[in-house]
Amino acid sequence: MQRNVVSGPVPTNESFSRVKIDAQLHDVGWNLIDGKSVRYEYVLPDKTKADYVLANRHGHSLAVIEAKRASINPVEAEGQALAYARQLGVPFIFLANGEEIWFWEYEKEAHPRPVKTFFSQDDLERAAALRDLRTDPLLVPIDTKIAGRDYQRACIDTLSREMNQGRRKMLVSMATGCGKTRLAVAFIKRLFQANAISRVLFLVDRITLAKQAEDAFAEHLPDYPAYVLRGGRRFQDEKRITISTLQTYIGEYANLPASYFQLIVVDECHRSIYGQWSGTLKHFDGVQVGLTATPCVLREADTLSDPEDGRFVRDTLRFFEVAEPTFSYSLKQAIAEGHLVPYHIYKALTVKTAAEGGFPVRRDELDWSAMDDQTRAEFEALFGDQDTITVDASALERRFTIPERNRAIVREFRQVLEDGFTGRDGVKRAPLWGKTIVFAVTRRHAETLAQMFDQEFADKKPSPEIRYADFVVSGLGADDTVDSFTKIKRFKDEAFPKILVSVNMLDTGFDAPETVNLVMARFTRSAVLYQQMRGRGTRQASHIKKPSFTMFDFVGVTDFHGDDETAPEGGFVIQAKPRDPDAQPRRLLVLDVHDHIDPTTREWVTLDEDGNFVRTDQQEANATMLALQFEGWLAGQSFNADQLRWVRMMESQIKANAGAMESWDASLFVQPPFSLNGGIGRARALFGGDEGLKPLLASLNAAVFSEPSASDHAGDRPTAHHAAGVPLAR
Repeated sequence: MQRNVVSGPVPTNESFSRVKIDAQLHDVGWNLIDGKSVRYEYVLPDKTKADYVLANRHGHSLAVIEAKRASINPVEAEGQALAYARQLGVPFIFLANGEEIWFWEYEKEAHPRPVKTFFSQDDLERAAALRDLRTDPLLVPIDTKIAGRDYQRACIDTLSREMNQGRRKMLVSMATGCGKTRLAVAFIKRLFQANAISRVLFLVDRITLAKQAEDAFAEHLPDYPAYVLRGGRRFQDEKRITISTLQTYIGEYANLPASYFQLIVVDECHRSIYGQWSGTLKHFDGVQVGLTATPCVLREADTLSDPEDGRFVRDTLRFFEVAEPTFSYSLKQAIAEGHLVPYHIYKALTVKTAAEGGFPVRRDELDWSAMDDQTRAEFEALFGDQDTITVDASALERRFTIPERNRAIVREFRQVLEDGFTGRDGVKRAPLWGKTIVFAVTRRHAETLAQMFDQEFADKKPSPEIRYADFVVSGLGADDTVDSFTKIKRFKDEAFPKILVSVNMLDTGFDAPETVNLVMARFTRSAVLYQQMRGRGTRQASHIKKPSFTMFDFVGVTDFHGDDETAPEGGFVIQAKPRDPDAQPRRLLVLDVHDHIDPTTREWVTLDEDGNFVRTDQQEANATMLALQFEGWLAGQSFNADQLRWVRMMESQIKANAGAMESWDASLFVQPPFSLNGGIGRARALFGGDEGLKPLLASLNAAVFSEPSASDHAGDRPTAHHAAGVPLAR
């Protein structure tokens, strides 16, 4: 970890600490000069003096701040501060030394806790009001119209008891389809009614889930206004519930005091929120509740097939400071108790995906003319002096397109719907006709499959222009499907399309109970992602008499994750009888590499009604990516309070100029807002002169402005084992 330090001797006396504390109070909106909001050297009844007393707008005291020099641990002053607070009759204490801030509600907590900022005046007033009005959440009835199932009520009571005991981090593991969002809504309503909280942050992984959550809050909590936070927009202080994607949140959270949210609910967010970006969650002082469909038990983390899964489990449990979830409800329990539907698995591998140890690819099977220079060089290096390389089947559709393989998948799906299938047990079963989600690898793969499904089921369309199948893509980049929300809504609410092909869009959190089939045309080593994908079909839909759903596995992903007839979670398999050894195998499929103009690369510029520039989806994605990479860089640094304030100004400039700025140059420090805060001279003083500033900027540029790899933010990691990026069979 790089440590950035101020050059020269640093004053450590209490007076210097108070200068920093004044700045920190100003940062969160305190008026330092009105004579009543902040009082200095306040004389107490016993003639001692409190360093600071914070008051409400009417001048009534709310908190004391005990200031110490930077070399002293501020917690050592808790006894002194407690005496001051009791004399004043205030409920809150802050302990500070200019670098650290500790908060203590001493009548409810045995020990102070560190916070990132002072509380704002608004939030401190609100906290005092809640303190006077709060009741025990366990005494507030759960709204069973929102969450009335036994396990949901048990979970809400468990969380409420943990909060009563002072627990500030809790983790809920609950199978996909069991109503985690409704559970969270009912829990939030109880806490609002108990006056335990005043504002909530509901954090999700993608914008479709944010819209889904907004609808749920609007339906069930109309008295507590909710909104979806947009990048670059202000936080709506008048609303009680802020819904945000992880990406937007990371770009905006630093603008708020630590006291802004009293409850943070993290719903199935990207695994890095508990690892690389965990510091962003720690910014707020609120109680934190994680919701996940992933079984998280520490002892099992090292047994998962994907190392990333293991890291996710360990990071998640470490963040919530538990060895196992606060409350768990498994898929097996949910199916056994009739809350989720069971599933069938139909397995049918193509020749290529079934090839043990990979399949051969010859030089003359590749269309070299369609490759760019970099790709050509990679393949030349792979082939070397050989005419053939062996490729892992999981590379299909990432590097190789096999049209005949995709056509075989589509034909097989239609045939099984038409004729059913007899399993090894001799029983003939027929999957349901209805809404189907197909998991694809890339945009080109998704688009190809959607067209093939549409052609295959053309006879089922009421008219030729209707789409029986469509596709949606999300990858934080140019491949995003621009009208994906419209397509998803149409899939959920209208008769057509019947089939929706997805890339990183419907894997997690998507709720469409009418889904009766899942087609696995994408392989993943991640058990976490596989469970999420499978969960898209588990929801009940009594209005269509849905008894079960079927997974069509064309890539061997169910075998990889041990999901078969002996699985403990309620699934059983419809599998082909052994192939007749005398039967003719399907012909080997021909590789085909092609390219064409991608319509999403045609850029539009939009202005709002006031003539202000409106970012396109691509530009918004660029800003989001820079924010993510900036936070990743920041997590590896160590700054004092003054340096961090300066770095945050740099971050705001980077986001504001996303797409135009290619690197951070020291010359930018001579421009506003830096020129108004000391300019380049101040930057040098903060970061150790040119000797410290140059390597700092170099590390910033390398982390933030370098091109991320395709796997950095995708829903799954590629299986590359070598520099060229083409997975080779072992």
